[in-house]
Formats: sequence, structure tokens, C-alpha cells
Amino acid sequence: MLSGSDVSRRNCSKFAVMNRILQVAQSASVEAGVQFRQNAYTAAETRNFLRDVLALANAPVDGPRYIVVGAEIDVHGRKQTNGVQREDFAKKPTYGALVAEYIEPPIRLRYQPVALDGKNVGVFEIADCQDKPYMMRVDHCERLRRGDAYVRLNNAPIKMGRRQLQALFERKFRDSVSADQLEVGFPGEIIHKEYEVRSSDLSDLPSAVAGSKLRQLMEVQESSKNSGSTTVMARMMHARLFGSDMPYENKSADELLRELSDIERDHVDADHYFMFEQRAQKVQMVVYNQGDDAIEDASLVLTLPNHDDFHVAHRLPKLPDRNGLYVDRGPAEFDVYPIVNANAKVTQISTNLGRIPANALVDVFDTPLRVCASSALTQKTISIRFALHGRNLRTPANGKLLLKF
Repeated sequence: MLSGSDVSRRNCSKFAVMNRILQVAQSASVEAGVQFRQNAYTAAETRNFLRDVLALANAPVDGPRYIVVGAEIDVHGRKQTNGVQREDFAKKPTYGALVAEYIEPPIRLRYQPVALDGKNVGVFEIADCQDKPYMMRVDHCERLRRGDAYVRLNNAPIKMGRRQLQALFERKFRDSVSADQLEVGFPGEIIHKEYEVRSSDLSDLPSAVAGSKLRQLMEVQESSKNSGSTTVMARMMHARLFGSDMPYENKSADELLRELSDIERDHVDADHYFMFEQRAQKVQMVVYNQGDDAIEDASLVLTLPNHDDFHVAHRLPKLPDRNGLYVDRGPAEFDVYPIVNANAKVTQISTNLGRIPANALVDVFDTPLRVCASSALTQKTISIRFALHGRNLRTPANGKLLLKF
């Protein structure tokens, strides 16, 4: 539970971040750590987006780096604001998911709308990049392959050659430590490599219960439509299913079908509350640094395969108020939850650990990860791959953990 002073500090920190991003959009000039772009990245420009992020992450500058989309600066230094559509800030796949999937070591990416000259522009903030070189983790296309790296020089992305990469690796290895001193796992008297997850009967999901009731009502309408007593039977079934307090509405079969098709969307907040609050299992992990050297700027990435019967909360669920409406939590709670991104095949969870002292055991998550498993997974196992990065780690600490249901 966060104290009042913790909440105050986090709110102040969030305000400072927003103020910094606004200042960049308003007054920054084109430089190695700042890029301006006329329009938002389209789906066909994913390669350009990944290349630009790599180039800024590897740029020879200190502190955060920025891409401002929806604004451009001409050769005379005059800024022109074009704006970005509001929908771009919730595009699928998310920008964060693309970075998590294709780039390593992990990069902390924030994308915020900012009002500039009466229009919305988008600002990507790439957090301070201390673990260079940043490279492609897997192939994206023929022109952007695994191992490719870019750097921003003279206000343009330049592909890094062998000599540049070798210099960065030599600098990294010069004062580096071995990953052999690190152990990652689940907490206990010993550090466990397996974790037991309770399974739940998800047929009790609010959307599933509501859908079942609608289907029963539709069956009654269908079976009694030729008997002349359709309305009477439907009223009786409605009262039995929904209670006498809910007034009956005479809906056609098409109306009920449309309502059924929207059932998951209409109950999304209730479903999330059920899975990630009422039936959630809160998963914590630990890192044990057994060596004599601290690990600097550490970050951990977990990768697990997507499964229809295993659910990971992407954010903390909304909470019901006294009127039964679901409302957001405060920003302080959202800010400390792990970053969760998913694509068609895998889910990635990332978190920044900062400095891990020598001979220390540290929790991975400020707020434990929330998961929920269907009873269909009982007696089954899912593997998790982990990669622990650090600025002074010679190579990442890699390994595998198991979730047993």
C-alpha cells in the first residue's frame, strides 16, 4: 500500500514528466536526441519507427530522447504543426508492444498527446539509455534484421557498422560483471523456479453469466413463438433470470442477437474486476545478486506464450463505486504496475529494477503482477523465458521458469 507521501511524490513526478514533454514539443530543436516528424507512423512504416527508436536510443547524448510526431521544423528553424489524430494514441499493436517485441535490451517508451498551437501532437519519450548498444532482437523484414543497430548522427539515422558496435561492446565489457552471480525466481525459503497458480471456473464471468441468460431467453422465444404465448413465456423467463426488479422489455430475436454479440464489450470492466481482483493471483518475483558488484540500471523482461485460458492483467482493473459503476484507480497505482504488452503469439512483461546492490535480494515488481487461469489449465504447465539486463552486465542473465496450474 502506498503511503500519502509516496502518492504525493509519484504525482509530482508525473507532473514533472508531462511538463518536460510539453517543453520538448514547444521549444526543442532538431538535434541528436530529438527528432521531429511531420506525420504519425502508419502501419506500413513500422520499420521506420523501429529504426528511429534504435537510432535515438544509441545516440551519443545523455538523458531522455524524443520523437515529436505531427510537427516539423524547416531549414530556417520554423516550426509547423500538423497534428496527430487522437486515435493514434491507442493504435494496435501499440508502439510499446512493437519495441518490446523487436528491440533489446528493453527500452522504456512513453507516448503522450500534447496540445501545441491548438492541435494534438504526439511525443515519444525514450528513457535514459545506459545499456548500449540497442539492437534488433529478431528479424522484422529484409531491410531490418536481427542484430541491426542504428545511431542518430547529423540529425539522421545511420546504420552502425562493425567498428562502431565493437567499440560499444568493448566499453561495456571493460567494467562489466558476469551474469552468473544473478538468480531469478519466485520468493520463498529458497528461490523457486516453479510457481503454482490456482485455476478458476471462468463460466462465472459476468459476461458469460449474462450471455447464458440471454440465450435462455432467446430459446424460450423461439420455442413458444408458434403457441401464441410468446410474450407471457418470455416475461416469466425474464423474471426468473433477471428478477422482478428489472422491468421487462419486449425485444425481437434480432435485438437479442445484437445484444449477445456485444456482451463481452458491455461487461469488459466487470469481467476484468472478476478475473484480476476477485479471482486474481498476485505473482511476485525476486532477483538475488550473489556477487560483490552492484548491477546498474537493471531491467527484467518476461516472455510467455499466449493462451486462451490464461490471462495476464495489462493494467489494474477498475473498481466498482457505490452505484455499481466501474471507475479508474488513481494514477499512483497505475504507475507502479508492470508494463504488459502482447502480440498475436506472446505476452511480454517488463519492469525496471534500477540498481541491484551487491549481496541483495530484491522484489521484481512494485505491485505484483495479476494473473487468472481457467480451470481448463489444471494439471498443465506454461514456461516463462526471462532476460535480466544491466548496464554493467557482460551479457544478459537468461533462463526459464515454470507456471504450474
